[in-house]
Amino acid sequence: MSPLDASGYRRGQIRADLELIAEMIEPGSRVLDVGCGDGALLDLLAHDKNVVGRGVEISQAGVNACVARGLTAIQGDADTDLKDYPSNAFDYIVLSQTLQATRQPRVVLEHLVRIGRRAIVSFPNFGHWRVRAALLFGGMMPRSRALPDTWYETPNIHLCTIHDFRALCAELGVRVERSLALDAEGQDKRIVTPRWANLLAEHGLFLLAADIRR
Repeated sequence: MSPLDASGYRRGQIRADLELIAEMIEPGSRVLDVGCGDGALLDLLAHDKNVVGRGVEISQAGVNACVARGLTAIQGDADTDLKDYPSNAFDYIVLSQTLQATRQPRVVLEHLVRIGRRAIVSFPNFGHWRVRAALLFGGMMPRSRALPDTWYETPNIHLCTIHDFRALCAELGVRVERSLALDAEGQDKRIVTPRWANLLAEHGLFLLAADIRR
């Protein structure tokens, strides 16, 4: 059994992709986690990295869970509330598995690299080979471990591929400092070539910075 650490969870119980995100963040940083859920990432960062963390979560249940952990979080929406944050207010801003559920992902991404000196973004990859095969051979919207909901129940409204996301970053002048191709469990598949990542990764994870500050 994994040892219980100071933050109150056992190693291996937190999502693997959140541990990878935590590894990208320098100790003592100021971090804003947008779509923070129950605060698992902020809790990890507070205890392992001594960060000054803040959370934004659309559900009241998520905010309550964060507060119960002793974390600072407010109820908010990435589509409407990021415009109110000043530029360079945080060292890192995290948007994990949320971009595809926003109404204006381009605008959200612009705000991310404005508010944070670095942005960390992850999302399900609609270019994965199983998704392509489901559309090609089944002729229906695919369901997979990364995209488990039926088309009429999914919260996702702007699905994209890793190639799509890289193209948007290039269009906006956003520099990709690091990228990881993840499997369905959030483990790094160690694929460094973007073409193969787009085909074989079920999730993409990116560390970003704006080349030109607006």
